[in-house]
Amino acid sequence: MQGTVDGFSYGLVTPVVAYLMACLGGALGLRCTTRSLLVANTWRAGWLALGSAAIGSGIWTMHFIAMMGFSVEGVPIHYDMATTFASLGVAIVMVGLGVFIVGYRGATGPALFTGGTITGLGVATMHYLGMAGMRLHGAIQYNIVTVVASVVIAMVAATLALWAAVQVRGILWSLGASLVMGLAVSGMHYMAMTGVSVHLQSSTTGNPGGDTAAGIIAPMMIGPLCFLLLAGVVVMFDPLMVMGRPDWRDAQEAAEHRKDAAAPRPPQRNQSRARRSFGRQEPGRTPQDW
Repeated sequence: MQGTVDGFSYGLVTPVVAYLMACLGGALGLRCTTRSLLVANTWRAGWLALGSAAIGSGIWTMHFIAMMGFSVEGVPIHYDMATTFASLGVAIVMVGLGVFIVGYRGATGPALFTGGTITGLGVATMHYLGMAGMRLHGAIQYNIVTVVASVVIAMVAATLALWAAVQVRGILWSLGASLVMGLAVSGMHYMAMTGVSVHLQSSTTGNPGGDTAAGIIAPMMIGPLCFLLLAGVVVMFDPLMVMGRPDWRDAQEAAEHRKDAAAPRPPQRNQSRARRSFGRQEPGRTPQDW
């Protein structure tokens, strides 16, 4: 028997909040990746790791919030915590591989293709591994067309995001890129969910195993949200991330301009020296000799 699936049990609340979380993670990740390209190699790995974790956490949080709106009529849905957390780890690791490739190789064609493919497959793997962590009295089935379409969307979105992280300069441009990235990631999720169907078992009573969404939402959300908050604080208080100094090149050019403006000019120095010497008697000369 086919179950009645509803992906918007709470209306627009879950998709809107999920989209905002994807944008937040994308914005922080893009700024960290951009920042990594403007520092010495000693600090680059740290910024890339922070950006990878921010993007992975944002995407995973988006997925879990969106799944809060998923329901099957008359069937309780539980989650296996180990599998769900494993999907978070997969998201961070796979995104990290793509980000590190582009971070160290640059925005070349091979690097973007390889990094975008790995990152996109990581996002898709995170989604379907998270779906595998669901426990209910039935079997989840997928439409192969929507599965392929969702994977393609994830790969294209990841490639564009990596390109933006390397090419985009300035906070406003990064925010715009993160909005597009959040739209692409959310679109991938809901594209995948359009092909989901549930074949119910004959008996739908009893505990399906795992934990309820209400029971695990606090521990599942506190960790990633706290990390995203920490990443946001790091980005906001970094001197080169402050509005008006969006790029290391801009800051360097401004510093050179200030240095040139503050440098004494030879004519002014000579005039000042002449003014200081005026009225001073030279040795061996009297006023009558002037």
